[in-house]
Amino acid sequence: MNDVRLAAISDEPLDLDAHLRAVEDPRLGGVTTFIGRVRDNDPDAETPVVGLEYSAHPDAEVTLRRIAEQAGGGASAVVAVSHRIGRLEVGDAAVVIAVASEHRAEAFEVCRAVIEDIKRELPVWKRQLESDGSSSWKGIGG
Repeated sequence: MNDVRLAAISDEPLDLDAHLRAVEDPRLGGVTTFIGRVRDNDPDAETPVVGLEYSAHPDAEVTLRRIAEQAGGGASAVVAVSHRIGRLEVGDAAVVIAVASEHRAEAFEVCRAVIEDIKRELPVWKRQLESDGSSSWKGIGG
């Protein structure tokens, strides 16, 4: 089980440096990060994407912590992860993950597992806003 030092659902901008500080450990030499940003396009969008509105189930933070603890199966790592909610503009960070482990392979494995499990399991929904004023909802797994 991974050592989760930060697992947060936040309506404030996400800070990569805070996540890196959370996983600092002189015993661990491999550190990976992932930042998921709002982009200005989506294959399902007819016009440019201008923003996203995220909402979360009240238990989302508990689920996020469980995802981080269990990510990577038998790997052993230190994890910091946050998902933002509320209105985000193009370029804003929606997800930030930092993972540290003794070796790079574990750090990459755990980091990838965290984001893939977030996409599949975290009870967070997004409303995608397009430049023509239309919007669409996407839920867990989408």
